[in-house]
Amino acid sequence: MAKTRFGAEIRANVRERARGCCEYCRVEEQWTGHEFTLDHVAPERRGGLSTPENLAYVCIGCNVRKSDKTEAPDPVSGVSTLLFNPRAQRWRDHFCWSADTALILGLTPTGRATVVALSLNRKLLIQHRALLIKNGLHPPVEKSESDLS
Repeated sequence: MAKTRFGAEIRANVRERARGCCEYCRVEEQWTGHEFTLDHVAPERRGGLSTPENLAYVCIGCNVRKSDKTEAPDPVSGVSTLLFNPRAQRWRDHFCWSADTALILGLTPTGRATVVALSLNRKLLIQHRALLIKNGLHPPVEKSESDLS
């Protein structure tokens, strides 16, 4: 199946909804030096639609690692579990920052499986976060309580 191309309006709306942050690792696009991409939460190959309700704004690193995955093993129980869905779940219900805010910690089976499957604490992200922390630019401001992600 050919990759879907999105118009500027859809892209802008999805970016605005995500506040310019990767909806998985929470890195802010403005500090990365590259443009983020739109990810099908439910992959097209598995019947996912190319609608805003099925799109997440993600950094290249998370997009490549997620690919068409929808589940992965929870590293604690070993049981296969669904990955985090930014359209249906709130980030803070499944993840939190470590005390120094350099690491993302999984709070639930979904959170833990997503941290491992998408490598949300990959070396370069930790180094990136450390620089942002040093300059008072991390963690990103979370959305209001009424927002899902």
